[in-house]
Amino acid sequence: MQKTGYLVWIVVGLLLSGGVSAAEKWLSLPPASLAQWYKPQNERQVWLHTMFSLRREMQAVTEYAEAGNQPLMQKWSERFSRHYLSIAEMVPEWKDELEYEWLDQLQKASREGDSQLAMKALKKMGQGCNACHREFRATVALLHRTPDFSGIKVKRSGSEAPQSYQALMRELSSLVNRIKIASEDKQKALALTSLAQLNQGLEDLGGVCASCHKDDAPKARFLGSLTQNALKELKTGLELEDQKRVGRSLGSAAVYACARCHAVHRSLYDMRAQLEPWESTD
Repeated sequence: MQKTGYLVWIVVGLLLSGGVSAAEKWLSLPPASLAQWYKPQNERQVWLHTMFSLRREMQAVTEYAEAGNQPLMQKWSERFSRHYLSIAEMVPEWKDELEYEWLDQLQKASREGDSQLAMKALKKMGQGCNACHREFRATVALLHRTPDFSGIKVKRSGSEAPQSYQALMRELSSLVNRIKIASEDKQKALALTSLAQLNQGLEDLGGVCASCHKDDAPKARFLGSLTQNALKELKTGLELEDQKRVGRSLGSAAVYACARCHAVHRSLYDMRAQLEPWESTD
């Protein structure tokens, strides 16, 4: 199996003892040729659906082998063979990892109705599948199945020049802190102005959800009624100079809009960003 990757330090804090232990682990990056079978290069996500098909076909062959149903066992083994062989066509770097001899045994067994041999062949090929998954599945998911915000531009209200996604995130974070600081220091006008800017920034941010999502449900999840109600409560708290109300509502808005979105998107995006600069040296 191709060994590409880099060293990742995993630091585990031992909270109870106050000590820290460290372990190191190599993460293997998949061949660059795999990218052509995932979005955005491939709209149909061919690799992903090939993997789904193989799993379904292995299950079908196993179940029909156990039932002694030779015609259907052969039907599904033929489908499995086509998809299995397509791996070498899509990612030539992995051609030598395929179990061609066991595939021949599977085809022979399915033709002759030899259930035991068919299941043995599938088990042997499945071991190769599992080995590949252990080595590459996590990094493939990070590289090809997580969002990439680096190229997204946000159309800002009142400005013709679009803003980068990252710049808007920094601005929103700054505004949240400014509201808290101004409120504590009894600078009511500045706090309310900053809140108005925050509301507009979140509205502009919501406009880019459609870059990935085709419906309004994800936007509503993070920027919907819970967030809007918390922001309205925050404005009331600022106007009344009620510090407890401000703190409670600002915290709620930050959880509904910021923390929830970050939990879904940011951690994966940050990990992806750590992987992308590294290239294969094999």
